[in-house]
Amino acid sequence: MTATDVKPIVFVHGTRFSAGQWSSQLAALRDEFPVAAVDLPGHGERSAQPWSLGSSTEVIASAVDSLGHGPALVVGHSLGGYAALEFARRRPELLRGLVLAGASASTRGRRAVPYRWAARLVPHLPAERLTRWNDRLLRRLYPPEVVEATIRAGYAFHTLPRAWGELLGRFDADAMRHVGAPVLILNGEKDTVFRAGEADFARAHPDARVELVPRARHLANFDAPDAFADAVRRFARTLPPVN
Repeated sequence: MTATDVKPIVFVHGTRFSAGQWSSQLAALRDEFPVAAVDLPGHGERSAQPWSLGSSTEVIASAVDSLGHGPALVVGHSLGGYAALEFARRRPELLRGLVLAGASASTRGRRAVPYRWAARLVPHLPAERLTRWNDRLLRRLYPPEVVEATIRAGYAFHTLPRAWGELLGRFDADAMRHVGAPVLILNGEKDTVFRAGEADFARAHPDARVELVPRARHLANFDAPDAFADAVRRFARTLPPVN
């Protein structure tokens, strides 16, 4: 592989999680691609930093720069997918391709109502109780090698209201018109909520396609780690060399 063929990949986690969400995918892909996973502001090792979409795009940009080899494929899940859309708008020169996972639903209108309600509710629940509930849920649903890095990093419940408060009312399929790179919309087959707008998102971009991870839900990279990594791998291989 020549220098112009190297395809760096940056992974961006979902709501309340951290870079640890991607441990399985990093292990699966690092032999072929330069890979990195970020902690968004207010999450993981950046827990004390205030959240904003603007600062999130700079975190992603720093990760792209750290890998070298020019623009990168950015893989964003849920919250991270919407942050990646904002990154595509603000820093198009650093984007080689985009994978939107669980982030192809409009955050506007009536569909946003449950998330506004959740964002208001979370601050009234003890963080310790939410942590215990999340730990039990992840350990019941997934093998340790898939979720232990996420559990060790903890959860950013304190950031959720501000993060979703900024996203809600902001994104719909029109956001795809700001993406100048090829797009893979990669959703869990059973993620009916965040698949709701996938056809609209795909139609809004001239070089976008949809792929479903069979039997997977919203956390498709946990439900089917190998299938998710393989989809990212195949998409990365289709990206043209940098001129």
